[in-house]
Amino acid sequence: MVLSRPELRGTLGAVSSTHHLASATGMAVIERGGNAFDAAVAGAFVLQVVEPHFNGPGGDASILAHSASTGVTRSICGQGSMPAGADIARMRTLGLVQMPGSGLLSATVPGAFGALLALLSEFGTMRLSEVLSYAVGYARHGYPLLPAVANAVAVLAPLFRTEWLGSGQVYLRNGRVPAAGSRFTNPILADTYEHIIREAEAVTADRDGQIEAAHRIFYQGFVAEAIDRFVTTPAVDSTGRRHSGFLTGEDLARWQPLVEDALTADYRGQRVYKPGPWSQGPVFLQQLALLEGFDLAGMGFGSAEFIHTVVECANLAFADREAWYGDPEHSDVPMATLLSAEYNRERRRLVGKEAARLLRPGSPDGRTPWTPEIVVPSIDPAANEWLTQLGDGLPTVVQATAARGDTCFLSATDRAGNVAAVTPSGGWLKSSPTMPELGFALGTRGQTMWLAEGHPNSLAPGRRPRTTLSPTIVLGDDGRRLGFGTPGGDRQDQWTLQFFLAVTEFGLDTQAATEALAFQSDAPPSSFTPRESREGGLTVESSADAAVIDELRLRGHDVVLAPPLSQGKVCATGADETGFVLAAASPRGRQAYAAAR
Repeated sequence: MVLSRPELRGTLGAVSSTHHLASATGMAVIERGGNAFDAAVAGAFVLQVVEPHFNGPGGDASILAHSASTGVTRSICGQGSMPAGADIARMRTLGLVQMPGSGLLSATVPGAFGALLALLSEFGTMRLSEVLSYAVGYARHGYPLLPAVANAVAVLAPLFRTEWLGSGQVYLRNGRVPAAGSRFTNPILADTYEHIIREAEAVTADRDGQIEAAHRIFYQGFVAEAIDRFVTTPAVDSTGRRHSGFLTGEDLARWQPLVEDALTADYRGQRVYKPGPWSQGPVFLQQLALLEGFDLAGMGFGSAEFIHTVVECANLAFADREAWYGDPEHSDVPMATLLSAEYNRERRRLVGKEAARLLRPGSPDGRTPWTPEIVVPSIDPAANEWLTQLGDGLPTVVQATAARGDTCFLSATDRAGNVAAVTPSGGWLKSSPTMPELGFALGTRGQTMWLAEGHPNSLAPGRRPRTTLSPTIVLGDDGRRLGFGTPGGDRQDQWTLQFFLAVTEFGLDTQAATEALAFQSDAPPSSFTPRESREGGLTVESSADAAVIDELRLRGHDVVLAPPLSQGKVCATGADETGFVLAAASPRGRQAYAAAR
């Protein structure tokens, strides 16, 4: 394999993210004396500005943080909860069979802002004004607009001109679509950030006090008040009708990010950390528990036996996700059993030589698995193009010629050995109308919830929707450490698993692992409206050997070939056993970049 980039190594710090400006920002923070957590917060705020088609302040975030001084690895849940007024009965009275993929009905409390503040407060060293200054600068003075953003605005422009007027105010220029590469600004968002900073600094000169004040200002002050006013005005959504939302200022005032111990599992002398079952993160650990019983190294990376085994184990883990995962504060999620050696030993026996066509959730502790039936609302084929786009809950503007993707990621490691891994998403350009007072949109993660009683991820007031956001941190017995992640919605924990196996089982360096062959099962249903799936489906990059593809088809996999280097965008930072920091970023999408010094 001829690599497009080297693995970066240094002694001061390393940052990798899905946008080069965020990576450069994180590196600048470390060079100014900040630690990995300061860098991650600053870079994540920049991602809210420069990747508005994938995330924003109104969205969500899942964060892992490893503190070298304490040896503790914590998970920060920035997944906002559903409004107190949102329940299944009220949705049914609106004629809904599935939560809308866009609009105001699926809006949750914005969790990304609070989660980043929690990371800065508990683990960082810098002031809020310092880490936010980079995002303010890009929003105020401009950045080069990504082609994907320009394309999305072009497709959605009729919606922005006639219905979502706030989005048109921010993203259209005198009614016209901005050109890719042009200098783009969002002065309203810059004003919002600066307003928060000014009010927080007026409260106290204390760093921690200012961060605490900023949380109050966002969740109880002018931001919450603006959101409360905005959601009462009906807006067109993916149903083709206008609905107001249920989110209120009281919902925001009650919410706090949850900082908790990360879930862990051991694999080949390494400790792997993931967020809890309010995310899909545990499927990574379940896959490892299943794969530990196979000689993966003996199969050879990219062989038919390797791909088949990894995919079959993925299907088992994701089937359990569908049946059992949800907000553990509202549901009894049998996580200990799902990750246990005994349970996965039994599940491993289901992996045969042929592809299993159906998802097979297990019965942890003797429970009976159940997943509600997927009911897809119909869309008039003669509907406006923008309505067709809103009917797909993923952030990407869907085109036959374009690979689908979503979400952002950033990882940072400093010379002290601190590691941060941040996956922000939600509040994207086509999720809901941009709020003209604030310059950003609300997230629609509520679309992942079921309108059926009795499931761990059923819609309920105050419940967190199960999110796909899933960063990873790995600590080795020899002092090595890695923080990594990728965009990709439901596929995140397939692509990052392949990256991890390439490093752990096959000895690839981190950059080579980001460029290695990628594939994924398409059998698990999407978490996003309209919950698409493909029975027996397997997508493999076409750089795979033709004989491998033939054998996979003989085993019963419905193989679809994707262009080379098209699936995922894994970004990683860490440190080797000698103490050098390292960074890598996938060349997929020509957008993710790493930096190290």
